[in-house]
Amino acid sequence: MKPRVVVAPHFRSMDEIFDSTTLLRLNDLCEVVWGVDGPVPATQFREFLRDATAVVFGTWEYGREAIAEAGPNLRHIFEVAGGHTHAELDYKACFARGITVGGSAPAFGPAVAEMALALTLAATRLVAEGDAAFRMGRERWLHHGTVGATTLYGRTVGFVGAGGLSRSLQPLLEPFGVHFLGFDPWLTEEDLTRRRITPTDLPTLFRRSDIIYVLAVPTPANFRLISRGLMEMLDPDNVLVIVSRAHLVDFEAMTDLVMDGRFKVALDVFPAEPFDRSHRLRGAPGAVLSAHRAGAIPEALLEIGRMVTGDLEALLAGRSPTRMQYATPDLIARLRN
Repeated sequence: MKPRVVVAPHFRSMDEIFDSTTLLRLNDLCEVVWGVDGPVPATQFREFLRDATAVVFGTWEYGREAIAEAGPNLRHIFEVAGGHTHAELDYKACFARGITVGGSAPAFGPAVAEMALALTLAATRLVAEGDAAFRMGRERWLHHGTVGATTLYGRTVGFVGAGGLSRSLQPLLEPFGVHFLGFDPWLTEEDLTRRRITPTDLPTLFRRSDIIYVLAVPTPANFRLISRGLMEMLDPDNVLVIVSRAHLVDFEAMTDLVMDGRFKVALDVFPAEPFDRSHRLRGAPGAVLSAHRAGAIPEALLEIGRMVTGDLEALLAGRSPTRMQYATPDLIARLRN
């Protein structure tokens, strides 16, 4: 008899994360329960948990008691939203019962890294600025069009957060012959030096880096970690690239400094989305703006389904999963505290 797996990816849709091949593979592995678009009614979901072996979910809207009330077969949970930030999921109950909780964030790493590189080149080589000028008939040709442009080759790059996103971004930057600095209180100096990243504190990173990437997972402890004082250390040729969350940056201070031409910024995330249509950053010549598009491309979303199915197959066979990011008590404590 196949194990029963509740597949309820809402807010995502089934075809958004499962291509036809992956869905066939999933159905071969297990009996898919629900497996349609839209939220499961909470009472029905709890009934499903009585004999489910695993759950795939997008939004946990079933109450903190659902895990404690689940049947004894429940062994695995997979979230498909993009991180372990589900306030209503009782992670402690999962740990106490030995339930693995896989997160889908790694699916987005390559896509976000690719966009980070694109934003960097758009800012350093004035791609966005040049395109806008051309469309208005104000383009500057040849040398006149390169005033203020810089190259990425041989620069010093700083990572604020050297976890999963940086692991996808670093190989894209290495061909440019850059030198890496890294700040990440979650990692040891040995972790960073093994990857040819020089560990440093934040002030040193901001003083020495030409390009700075904000890649850290947002937590209560790093709210506005990137302060006005740190950003005032940057020069007009420097670029601040923000692709994790705007939560980490003093956004209004950043806007002040960019408007004054103190440095350039390229960002894909904002304090509130959609972004205020009247916000002055929209008119800043030193800003490259993207509407939170870095990760949510079709290939990355379909990778979520492949990761879930691959790790579920491994777990059901008694092997260690290798694709998703698995919650630990320490990780959840850091994210929440």
